[in-house]
Amino acid sequence: HGHAKVNYTGTDIFNGRKYEDLSPSTHNVDVPNVSRAEFTLIDVAEDFLSLMDDSGDMKEDIKVPEGELGEKLREEFAEGKEILVTILKAMGIEAAISFKEAPKGGQ
Repeated sequence: HGHAKVNYTGTDIFNGRKYEDLSPSTHNVDVPNVSRAEFTLIDVAEDFLSLMDDSGDMKEDIKVPEGELGEKLREEFAEGKEILVTILKAMGIEAAISFKEAPKGGQ
């Protein structure tokens, strides 16, 4: 009895953990604003990426991803490939989530 409830499950876009919550169906729920952007990889310096956006602005505060993704990124960059890195940003957190080889002949 009482008010209807909503049970929802969300997955953290940065670490894959699942979270569950229960709230009254009449209440508002905050949702994060998520943005996605591609940057050209300029250099890998220690554990950080040097990235450049389409307008030439540099970004050097993104860590090299951990695990297999980071290893493959370093490996392909060391082979001299031009790499585009996808950065997700939400709730004050930014992280590299994927990369691909840039198309030949520019974009």
